[in-house]
Amino acid sequence: MTVITPNRPGRLTQPKANARLRRFYPYFLIGPAAILTLVFLVYPVGSVFYYSLQNSNVTQPWNDGFAGLGNFVAMGGDPLFWRSLTFTLQWVVVEVGLQFIFGLALALLINKTFVGRAIARSLVFSPWAVSGILTTTIWILIYNPSTGVGRYLADIGIGEYGVSLLSGSGTTFWAVVLAEMWKGIPFFAILILADLQSVSLELYESADVDGAGTWRKFLSITWPHIRQAVVVAGLLRAVWEFNNVDLLYTLTGGGPAGATTTLPLYVAQTAIHDRDFGYGSALTVVAFLILTFFSLVYMRITKSKEDDK
Repeated sequence: MTVITPNRPGRLTQPKANARLRRFYPYFLIGPAAILTLVFLVYPVGSVFYYSLQNSNVTQPWNDGFAGLGNFVAMGGDPLFWRSLTFTLQWVVVEVGLQFIFGLALALLINKTFVGRAIARSLVFSPWAVSGILTTTIWILIYNPSTGVGRYLADIGIGEYGVSLLSGSGTTFWAVVLAEMWKGIPFFAILILADLQSVSLELYESADVDGAGTWRKFLSITWPHIRQAVVVAGLLRAVWEFNNVDLLYTLTGGGPAGATTTLPLYVAQTAIHDRDFGYGSALTVVAFLILTFFSLVYMRITKSKEDDK
């Protein structure tokens, strides 16, 4: 004989308990990641915004306290801020533009069939695999005034002996631009080549039949296929070049006389070297807002690309 025992009030039956466990199970899985995100992302960002509204200078502790928008107002009269922001924009435009031009040319070249193409592709992509510190070490040796390229230029009458290309006001900018281009061009070449590989050869054959020239084939066939990759690569490189600190810091230290100081490098100098955490945090907020704009544009473009598929 089967005896049916009624459920006691306040206790869950097994099916209900299982249903509740299944409902909360995903939250248990993402819980550790969410906690780490709060600790290592949300808290640091919140701290930067908090300190941007404070006077917090280790060298002047008697002035510490709430500053409101004082740090941001001070930027308006800070020539170093405006110079670093101007140089940052110049740096991003020149670097991304030149890297795109040479990256596109390399991608079109190594997309063709020729003997040794695999080796050529490996050589083209190899700088991208080199670490930032090793890259700067290579170019420091290249620009060495005694043993580097500067000595050989002086031998043919260009420049002076013992003068580094990284110390002259007229050569420093292009010297660091060339060093960063060497590492950044392969990024464009890789992404553009990936899209070029997907272009059907039948399109080019049809264009040849119609009598289209090289430039017409590029505009009508090649460019529409690689346009999205170029835009995405350009936005990513813009963000990375905006944040570039290691190469400029190790090559020039922001010199000579602050001529190669980007906004992130100025932030590092203000907050780390000068110990002015309040003003450094305010500078960081400005950089954060600029990068947020680039990120929103990038997300919008990638979303449009997914919607077109």
